[in-house]
Formats: sequence, structure tokens, C-alpha cells
Amino acid sequence: MSPDELVYLGILAASIPVGFLFRYLSPPVKQGAALLVGLSIAIATCHIHTLHSLVTVIGIWIIIKSSWRHAPALSLTWTFLYLLFFRLATWFGLPQPTPFANAIQLLLTLKMVSLANEVYTFHTEKKSEVSTFAKSPVIGGLSEEPSLYDILSYSYCYAGIMTGPFFRFQTYADWLRQPSPQALPGWVPCLQHLKLVPVYAALFLGVDSVFPLAYVRTEEFLDRNVFFRLFYMVAVFFVFRMRFYAAWCGAEAGCISAGLGCYPEKALSKPGGGPSVNYSPDPSNEEKYDFKTIQNIDCYNTDFCVKVRHGMRYWNMTVQWWLHHYIYPNAPFKSYALRAGWTMFISAYWHGLHVGYYLSFLTIPLCIAAESAMEASVRAKLGPSGQNIFDWVHWFLKMRAYDYMCMGFVLLKASDTINYWTSIYFIMHIIAVCCIIVGKVLGGKREGSRGEREN
Repeated sequence: MSPDELVYLGILAASIPVGFLFRYLSPPVKQGAALLVGLSIAIATCHIHTLHSLVTVIGIWIIIKSSWRHAPALSLTWTFLYLLFFRLATWFGLPQPTPFANAIQLLLTLKMVSLANEVYTFHTEKKSEVSTFAKSPVIGGLSEEPSLYDILSYSYCYAGIMTGPFFRFQTYADWLRQPSPQALPGWVPCLQHLKLVPVYAALFLGVDSVFPLAYVRTEEFLDRNVFFRLFYMVAVFFVFRMRFYAAWCGAEAGCISAGLGCYPEKALSKPGGGPSVNYSPDPSNEEKYDFKTIQNIDCYNTDFCVKVRHGMRYWNMTVQWWLHHYIYPNAPFKSYALRAGWTMFISAYWHGLHVGYYLSFLTIPLCIAAESAMEASVRAKLGPSGQNIFDWVHWFLKMRAYDYMCMGFVLLKASDTINYWTSIYFIMHIIAVCCIIVGKVLGGKREGSRGEREN
């Protein structure tokens, strides 16, 4: 485990007991304390690079104050251009930002774009209410425009400041205003999220020590037989999953201990988005609560769902919500495949400038097209037992597709990724293309519209 990973681990571990203390604070004190703790973490780990996040926040505040009508587009432009500057800082004679600064900048980009959209919705619905005398139908909308202090507090809230999960400003505001935070569930769901973290961590450390990623870049690795090279990507993706399972389950536990993202079950909360229906407390019944708003990973379904498109849904769930609401609907294309490709391109850019990200993310639309073609031309014509066999084969290939794409994500460089994919003869690309050709030959109703609904 690297020194940086130990720092992440320390921050995650400390956030859990700290979160329980926050339940005893009044809203103003909670807001100030969350800002103080988060800003202290940022300064302690990022040092002078904390200015990058501060400049980003000030820029969003200026955009909102000067032109809320254009805030959604301007916020996306501002934050993504600043990400480019941030990653090319050395070109301008500035020091290279730390990995911690990068983590904060990534989460902050999501928060600021979401905030600008929330403010835009607030103003448009307010104007609509005045003109129509009807109450706004928006679920969980803002009650007022946030001040600069509110924006800073939200931006540097200690909960998930580096590891996520992403949550909207409204979720943060609801957390501050919780009427009886001590009465909300805490220990039981927190321990539920933590119970498998030691297992994930042990598997991560153990398998990583046997199958180190650096070995893939050696000439010795390329001399091994093709079956060993194929199996290696399975091991690498397993290590990758265990690492994030442990980190995200720990991050969710930190939010749970503070009560962040706790809503009644009847609110039908979505990861990242929060409540999806209007709800009101029922004093005659004991409320049941959940923390789906801050759920960032569904470990079981990530591993055992059948489709590539569904695997995306259960992985980094709050970010997937952000992409689905702020990027996918505004894609400059109409077809599902091109919109999905655009969304994956933006996701790759958000992650970084390494070519490996783009090679991996832009392989996803190809895999989705392949599985859609096979579902329409083969699965739809099979009986129940045949469909069951088809689904098992589909699941196996889905996992291999993610193994394959993970190599670009972790190797980063174009040369390293291409060298590895060449060593296994671009097998998943070939399988995907063959599936599309088979689908064309056999025919079958296209599933573009259905795929779009499922995304």
C-alpha cells in the first residue's frame, strides 16, 4: 500500500467517528464545522494546490451571480476548461498538483456543475410560480439561492471530499436542517457497510502482491503464453474492484455516520440525486430510512449483473447519475450509440488526459452495441432454457469485457495499453465486432430505444 493510499485510509477511518459527533451539532455549527474540517484536510494534503479548488468555486459563484440563465452551460465550460489547465499546470510553470488535489478537483467539478443546474432550476421554477400561481412540481428543489458561504461550505464539506460519493447541494442542505439527526439510523447501517471492507482490503493487498500491474509492462510478461496474459487482466480487474469496493464502502460509512443522505424509504431516493418523489412525514407511523442517496457502489450487482450497460449502472453510481442527468441529455447527437459514446468521452475527459482512459471508455459503446445485437437476433429467438444459457455466456463475456477495458484504465499510456491488447490479439474488440456482424446477418429488431431507456 502506497503512502498516498495510507493517507486516504486515514481520512476515511477518521471520518466515521467524526460523523457521529456531527449529529449533535446545530445547523449553523454543523455547517461551519464541516467546512473547517474539509478545508483543513484540503490544505493539509494539497498545500498551495488548494488554490485550484478555491478558484473553481469563486468562478462558479461569479457565473451564478452574473448569469444564472446560462449557468448550466457556463459552469460545465468553466469547470472542464479549468480541469484542462489544472492537468497542464506544469506547462505554465506551475508545480504539478498532488493526487489529493486531483481527487478534490474531480469531485468539485461534479458539485459545481450540479449546483449551477440547481440554481437555474430554482430561478426558472420561481418565475413559473409567479406567472402561473401554481406550486412548482420540482422534487427537492432549492428554497433560496445559495450564498458564497453556502457554496464554499458545500464545496469543502469534509464528507467524501476526496473519495466521494457525489451529492447535490440540496442533499447537503437537507443534512444541515435535519430536525432530529440523533434519532436517525446510524450504527447498524454503518456497520453493515463496513463488515466486508476488511475482506475487500485483504483481497486487494493479497492478489495485488501476486499479480502486480508493473509486470504487464515488462518484456518477460510478453514472453508468457497467451492464456497467462489473458488471465492476468482478470486478476488486475479483481484487484481494481477490491480496492474501490473497500474505499467506497468506507466512504459511504463516513456519510452514514453523519446522517448525510438519510431519507425516508418512501422518498425513493436515487444515488447522487436524492428523493425522486415528494414525501411528507407521517407522525402516526414509524418512518423507515435508507441511505441510497449516497450509495456509490453495489458490489454484488457489479459482479453478477448480466449486461455491460448494467455494470455501469452499479459502479460509481453517484457519478453515473451525474452523467445521466447533465451530460447524456445534452449530447449533440440523437442516436443512442452516439449519445452513449459522447457520454463516455466526457467521462474519460473527467478522469484525466491519459489516452488509456479514452481507449477504455470508448470501447463501452462498442460492447453495448454488440450485446444489443445478440439479444435481438439470438436471445429473443430462444426458449427459457436457451435464454438462461445465453445469459450465463453473456455474463462471462461482460466480465471479460470489463477486465479488458480495465487494462487501459490502469495502464494509462497509449503504448502500454495497445501493447497489452496486442498481446491478447484485441480479443474483446474482435468478439464485439463479430457479435455485431452475427446480429446483422441473423437479423432481429434493434434495441436502440430500449437501450436508451435502460442507460
